[in-house]
Amino acid sequence: MSGRTIKVLGIHGLGDHRDGTWIPRWTDAINASFPVVGNDVVECQYVSYDDIFEDTQLSGFEIAGALWKLTKSGIGSLGRRDRGVFDKATKWVRWSAGYVVAWVEDDGFQEKTRKRLLDAIAEHKPDVIIAHSLGSLIAYNALSHPDALDSAALKSAVKKTTLVTIGSQIGNPYVIGNLTMGRLEALPIAFWHHCFNKHDSVFTKPISLANADNFLQTDTPFDIEGAADHAADCYISHPAAIDNIWLPLCQEKKTEKAFTDLRKVRASPPGLTGPSRRALLVGINAYPNESDRLEGCVNDVYEMSAVLQECGFKPEEIRICLDSRATAQGIMERLEWLVDEPAPGAERVFYYSGHGARIPEYGEEYEPDRHLETLVPWDFDWSREHAITDDQIFHLYSQLPYDMRLALIFDCCNSGGMHRSGSAKAKGLTPPDDIRHRELKWDRAAQMWVAREFKRLDTGFSLSSRDKADFFGENGATERLGRATMLRKLSVSEYRDAKKKLNRDIIGPYLPLIIEACDEDEFAYEYRHGVTSYGAFTYAFTSILKRENHKGRKLTFEELVELAKVQLKELRYDQVPRILGPTVIQKAQVPWL
Repeated sequence: MSGRTIKVLGIHGLGDHRDGTWIPRWTDAINASFPVVGNDVVECQYVSYDDIFEDTQLSGFEIAGALWKLTKSGIGSLGRRDRGVFDKATKWVRWSAGYVVAWVEDDGFQEKTRKRLLDAIAEHKPDVIIAHSLGSLIAYNALSHPDALDSAALKSAVKKTTLVTIGSQIGNPYVIGNLTMGRLEALPIAFWHHCFNKHDSVFTKPISLANADNFLQTDTPFDIEGAADHAADCYISHPAAIDNIWLPLCQEKKTEKAFTDLRKVRASPPGLTGPSRRALLVGINAYPNESDRLEGCVNDVYEMSAVLQECGFKPEEIRICLDSRATAQGIMERLEWLVDEPAPGAERVFYYSGHGARIPEYGEEYEPDRHLETLVPWDFDWSREHAITDDQIFHLYSQLPYDMRLALIFDCCNSGGMHRSGSAKAKGLTPPDDIRHRELKWDRAAQMWVAREFKRLDTGFSLSSRDKADFFGENGATERLGRATMLRKLSVSEYRDAKKKLNRDIIGPYLPLIIEACDEDEFAYEYRHGVTSYGAFTYAFTSILKRENHKGRKLTFEELVELAKVQLKELRYDQVPRILGPTVIQKAQVPWL
């Protein structure tokens, strides 16, 4: 009895593969890892594209710029953030970081590699495509492009294909922002498996693709001492890949049926039968430095929890994190719980009461050129590793389903704090002198220290000064919380044109509803209610929610913030709450009432 032939098409990743030695390594790994059934056989074909790049010369400046662009995304983007391996191997960097950036920024490169892969798909009609590193970017670009629909035969071949991406930079913020307008989309294929190795230090990132029911990420961790942990054969032969990908593929008679059950699981996460609610509430009073300590943040959390429960949240749907447990790691782990199992109609709330700050950050030329807004965890030390900045959390929210609601409510300020005995305390930290030095320069003529001018990040983003300030700060050089600013590479007008071209109402990264206790250059103060302290904004916000809920009245988010603004003004607090998010959400009724 003749067996079935499983056709595999491999496309290599970064590095110089022109000698062809990668092919037998891949073939051996594939044959050893595919648990074929009966008389089934695996047939391997390969696609190479190094000849497209080989005549491209990159200067040292361009290579350094490429390295910065791919490592900019903070913790996790360079694994252990060890640049030494790249600095010592300029040739390797040219073939890695240099060519990723060159490919992403050059439509000509994309067109040539896309055609080569689609031609190979049309010729071989593979059951599975294994795409490594830059090859995975080429595969995503080809399979998501209208060129993949050029003919009925090609469209049919693509539809039946299973894509497996390994050691991939697709989830890297630079790639998402420049290649996919800030958002990854479902592919018109049978299934997409993404293998992620947390130890891989070649600009890789996990992928969140909540808007696709034919996608699943498989963790394939391996850590080889002294290596970049990027080897394709280690991904292919990983036990998790064998169990979750190759085994079900080989056991099914038809590749299209191999992941039917996985699709069902992905489309309907366990226990999620309708709109789900979750809330994470963080409050920090007892900062290690006594002068930084606040009084009302823990009370804020309990007040917010009580109000949410009055408005319909179940106790088990709310988690709180207080004081010394609210470290950067502790908050991040709980944020992952908050956005886990996303689904259309789901409602999630992240509330934070504590200090905020603004970190002067080093840029492409390794000198301070921007600010990062940050929440201040209990273990904050003015470093990224112990901060909660937008480029550490946007991967959690930027790819959420558009019809899911995530509200970020911040009772803190980012313009620094000041306090005099007997006065209301502001919920923001002023940088220590060594950090503050990054923001200053010496003016020889005036013989004074003056503010350094940072490079604007909002060039061409919008003609509206309010839009620019909302996303990039008044100085145009601030990465603001909850905005996914580094994924927004198109101007407002370009986004508008792209929406018309794609005939879609929404494109780009998901934007949560953001409610802030004050404007960018203001302070968020504490308020003492008799002998009990609260955040002034939180007390106004929760009082209004309780009052209107008891009256049975409906409010929009916009109206809620406006009422809080009026109440704070009546109490003579010099802070104006802000709301940002899709207009349709701002004008929607608060669902908790």
